[in-house]
Amino acid sequence: MSAARPRARVHNMLVSLDGFAAGDRVTFDQPIGGAGLLFSRFDGRVIDGVHNADAPITVDRALTSMWGQGIGAEIMGRRKFGPQTGQWPDDGWQGWWGDEPPFRTPVFVLTHHPRETVEFENGTSFHFVDATPEEALRQAGEAASGLDVRIGGGPTTVRQFLEADLIDFLHLVIVPVVLGAGVRLLDGLEGVEDRFTIETVGTEGGLTHQLWNRK
Repeated sequence: MSAARPRARVHNMLVSLDGFAAGDRVTFDQPIGGAGLLFSRFDGRVIDGVHNADAPITVDRALTSMWGQGIGAEIMGRRKFGPQTGQWPDDGWQGWWGDEPPFRTPVFVLTHHPRETVEFENGTSFHFVDATPEEALRQAGEAASGLDVRIGGGPTTVRQFLEADLIDFLHLVIVPVVLGAGVRLLDGLEGVEDRFTIETVGTEGGLTHQLWNRK
């Protein structure tokens, strides 16, 4: 990993048995484009840490809780922020998460269309940038105050950062469902696994976690 940039991490990237990580088309009614089965066993209560959930500390919950540890900023694709395409409409849309988005850090949304920054009282701020993966990571790294940058998805955005060889850690969660269609994570990335050491952990909950660490 180069000392000139922050560490880029991907967490809780859900993937079906047939390799899909999202549906084909995002709408207001289907935020992940018809791939809801991927979330059938996902416990999002612990993304801020197991101490925030009144539940047993299982392997699934412990690995999921790494999402926020040591993260100072996030980069996400436009479809993760909302279903709109083209120029941003004047509809007041501020993302899927209501008045308290879970990020609590600066978030950089990749888009070709400018928009004013959206800020929330809990420390979350959405910055809309037209940038390459390298430039977006530079901006997010400056905002992260020495902490890591999370590449938050969706799968197309993660794939772009893998193509640019900018990912240092990738946490995949293989969910035992078959989607049959959607957006694949690793299409066109043959041999990318050779850049990483990969540890695989199966859990009692039926999930398979893969921890990819840059060699």
